[in-house]
Amino acid sequence: MKNPYEITRHEIIFEGRVFTIIRDEVRHESGYASVREVVEHHGGAVIAALHDNGDVLLIRQFRYPVADAILELPAGKLGPGEDPLDCARRELREETGCSADRWEKLTAMLTTPGFCSEVLHIYLARGLHNGVQALEEGEESIEVLRVPLSEALAMCSDGRIRDGKTITGLALTALRLESLSARGGHESGGGHEQNDH
Repeated sequence: MKNPYEITRHEIIFEGRVFTIIRDEVRHESGYASVREVVEHHGGAVIAALHDNGDVLLIRQFRYPVADAILELPAGKLGPGEDPLDCARRELREETGCSADRWEKLTAMLTTPGFCSEVLHIYLARGLHNGVQALEEGEESIEVLRVPLSEALAMCSDGRIRDGKTITGLALTALRLESLSARGGHESGGGHEQNDH
């Protein structure tokens, strides 16, 4: 779709470690003028790491903006120009200590497109191997939980899981497994799977 806006003035309000805030004065093709404030973000990767028995890995960590410890899927932000799958592999290893043999992209979601450019790439990781966490500074309080997928979905429904990317990732994982089950467990169709060896 053609962008109906012409930028008449562009200003960087804030440039931080995680995101940049810009303020654009714009004119719509219909003639009216307005202001658009945008948070520019490099995006991130989210991992639904699934054990063979159907358990999924969640992490509990304190999130400063909401002043609470919340349950989430492992995730992390992309570096400039970083491949999302490389980011997903790194974040799974750092936050949980696990690696995975098989990776499948489930979706790329816009988190809050009304004001933010962030795109989160959600992956299903299977064929898990345990290892040692390599937490970054500030992540020392992360707790790893292993929860049956059915229980994690129930936690999304009853409010114990409130994080949007986690709700999306768990729901898409359940749909993917349902699709595989309907085809007798075959991997054809659906997302693109990549093996790590």
